[in-house]
Amino acid sequence: MKASIKNNAQGGFTLIELIVVIVILGILAATALPKFASLGGDARLASLQAAKGSLAATAAMAHGKYLVNTGTALTTLAVESATITYQTAFASGYPRADTGLGDAAGLSSDYKVYPPSHPNDANSVSTAADEIMIVPKSAASSPTGLKCYVKYKEPTSATSGPTITLGSTGTLTAADCE
Repeated sequence: MKASIKNNAQGGFTLIELIVVIVILGILAATALPKFASLGGDARLASLQAAKGSLAATAAMAHGKYLVNTGTALTTLAVESATITYQTAFASGYPRADTGLGDAAGLSSDYKVYPPSHPNDANSVSTAADEIMIVPKSAASSPTGLKCYVKYKEPTSATSGPTITLGSTGTLTAADCE
């Protein structure tokens, strides 16, 4: 009897092929990581832009209500089915810079609202006597709060509105909010 040995073909990947695939996946992951790593800054920036809009809308509603009430200072403002209580007085018909404005704009749960005359510290810039600063709570306890904020400044005359700026220059980038 003759014993015949058959060559059975093995299926699958060799060790070298597996290593090459793992290296290629590692390179692709390293290239894509920076794009996904900066999403936190983008999210904070978008959030601050929304907070700026909320402050502007709240100030405009309060100003309209002030004008309708012929110059009487308001303590509450009815908005749709909710009533907003103001802790603020009015400057030329607009809400004064006060932490109550941040509450009225619905920002106090997600943002730290720094009051007027807040001193400069390690994680935030100072505010003047006529302005408040709003910083995302996720950035308020880090040096990111030095660049990533919205400031509301009271009107400077009876014919002007409040000044609401993003950061110190009025424009922010996602890198400022990283």
